[in-house]
Amino acid sequence: MNGSRIAAIGHYQPARVLTNDALADMVDTSDEWIRSRVGIRTRHLAGPDEPVDELAAHAAAKALAAAGLAPHDIDLVLVATSTAIDRSPNTAARVAARLGIPRPAAMDINVVCAGFTHALATADHTVRAGAATRALVIGADKMSDVTDWTDRTTCVLVGDGAGAAVVEACGEDRQPGIGPVLWGSVPEMGHAVRIEGTPPRFAQEGQSVYRWATTRLPAIARQACEKAGVAPEDLAGVVLHQANLRIIEPLAEKLGAVNAVVARDVTESGNTSAASIPLAFSKLVERGALSSGDQVLLFGFGGNLSYAGQVVRCP
Repeated sequence: MNGSRIAAIGHYQPARVLTNDALADMVDTSDEWIRSRVGIRTRHLAGPDEPVDELAAHAAAKALAAAGLAPHDIDLVLVATSTAIDRSPNTAARVAARLGIPRPAAMDINVVCAGFTHALATADHTVRAGAATRALVIGADKMSDVTDWTDRTTCVLVGDGAGAAVVEACGEDRQPGIGPVLWGSVPEMGHAVRIEGTPPRFAQEGQSVYRWATTRLPAIARQACEKAGVAPEDLAGVVLHQANLRIIEPLAEKLGAVNAVVARDVTESGNTSAASIPLAFSKLVERGALSSGDQVLLFGFGGNLSYAGQVVRCP
């Protein structure tokens, strides 16, 4: 076996769109204030009858269809989420049940905004070890469930959605499509991004996160490229966690990916936590902004002040 690759991707967003102007009717804010500070124009919100596993299943079904696979072809389901309300059955098991996947290993991974890239690395390692043949890797979060809609410092940021990838083994005749992961965390600063309490509520220390992301992460993202043996200028795409346009743009510039398409889906989707990277990646592929075989850096960061990134080949 020669590693693994992303065979297909897909995404899903709820139908309801909340604009900045509509949000300004709910809390003391304005379209100009939101755009100037985080770059967000709109976000999608799920209804009370749309649990996070339903969002995940919709995205996974699209990825399966794009790969030309059936549910019985999957033997591992990984869901990156931090907004599942119930402890058991886990979100992955519920997604498997919704899709009719028989007897998969099914696990949730909670690394908040860096969850998808952690889950993708876990799937890659599992396939390389021969413990799985094909995996569904999903990032899904319903941030509206954990948001205080009276707190203008956080409610302007969030959105709901899901993105999914089908990961499969590569034979010796095929070049691996998922590069080595670079991952880590800053545990002593875990308080900077939190989902705590009963009921759980999202909170963060915005300035601390901004300084960390714009000063520390560019060098770490470059190391992810180095591990893959890819120079930043050779990247065709850069998909960072869609936290804030004021973080994404300077981070991408300092990385030096001068020829890359940079995902800016945060402007229309908000911060969807673990969903943000596969959601933005899928949209770039769907629009034709990236082509099959293109080298793309995926780099997640945020909750727990964790990070994980790898260079992948576009399906």
